[in-house]
Amino acid sequence: MVTRTALTSLGGLLALAPLALSPLEWGAAPLTVDSLRGTVYTAHRGGALEVPENSMSGLTAAYWRGTAQVLDFDTRMLRDGTIVVLHDPTLDRTTNATGPVNRIDARQWARVRMRPRASLPGRWRAEPLPTAAEVLDRLGGRSVLMVEAKDPRSLDGLSTMIHRRGLTRSVFVNSNDPDVALRAHRLGLTAQLWRSKVQMRTDRPARWAGFVDLLDVDYEARDADLVRAVRSGIPRVWAHTVDSPRQRDRVLRLGCNGVISDAPGLLARTPVVRVGAGQRGPIP
Repeated sequence: MVTRTALTSLGGLLALAPLALSPLEWGAAPLTVDSLRGTVYTAHRGGALEVPENSMSGLTAAYWRGTAQVLDFDTRMLRDGTIVVLHDPTLDRTTNATGPVNRIDARQWARVRMRPRASLPGRWRAEPLPTAAEVLDRLGGRSVLMVEAKDPRSLDGLSTMIHRRGLTRSVFVNSNDPDVALRAHRLGLTAQLWRSKVQMRTDRPARWAGFVDLLDVDYEARDADLVRAVRSGIPRVWAHTVDSPRQRDRVLRLGCNGVISDAPGLLARTPVVRVGAGQRGPIP
């Protein structure tokens, strides 16, 4: 993977300059999940300890830094059906507005501004929050994307957007519900399923191997539960939300082939500890 570098202090400016996207820049086709090799790093919400979560400037900065092969963001649906990028069911925590996100429409959404956390490194400024379509248009095909559909009702709309852009193998569509993952698969999407450490105690993930492309497991799960996931027959088993090298090294040792992190930059610059060999080494 080609490493890109961007100054964090320019994060606010990155949102202002749209990336010119065209099939010519992709080559024969957009970047797809099949291009992912070795241990895969995903920037969770763009890397929420390093950039403003679920913001266009944060996702764009994560792309240019090149420390993650996959960019993750969450989606919610507005009152009028518009699919927007936000994690919480309310606007209160991360924006300058308050109240449930599903009670506003696209016109009102356009007036909402992201509120950067003061603890983030670098300088970030308030900015409009994106719609899912805007993120797909800016970064789809340039990076593999991971979209968590917080509102299952939005799945048909997401499917239409992804199909129209030719990104069905470039976007993981994520849910905590196996039935939603099955729906995504039947819609021709690349299905992802995430599970908590509590759910994993009784899960039998081999049952999902026929329709789940990526199993997203809680790094705090017991060793036996992680190993059962790794041996399920699902081709990709990645752990969330992994924010320290020690956490990463444990899940890789147990067989996971990717991590989802709020701090992908920290993990990318910290070599993996190969327990047993007494050595540190680069990610394979």
